[in-house]
Amino acid sequence: MARQVRYTFKGQTKTIAFSYSIHNDIYEAAATAEGINLDAFYKMEQQVAMTSRKGARAERNFHKVEFERMGFSNIHFVREEDQE
Repeated sequence: MARQVRYTFKGQTKTIAFSYSIHNDIYEAAATAEGINLDAFYKMEQQVAMTSRKGARAERNFHKVEFERMGFSNIHFVREEDQE
């Protein structure tokens, strides 16, 4: 079964197909579906990773805060029982 990602963008819930061969993570897939360029986001993410003592936790928090700022919320994989 193909993977799907469900997210809410500016109040509208959407479901898209997802493949690791195309996208690095579900955040990238959602942004691509909405036509958002993430180049500046990735540059800032690298700076957060290099300067943070907390490592992965700081990066996850950066993801969450920035994607909420862009208008995204509730980004997650769709489980099989959710599809029915």
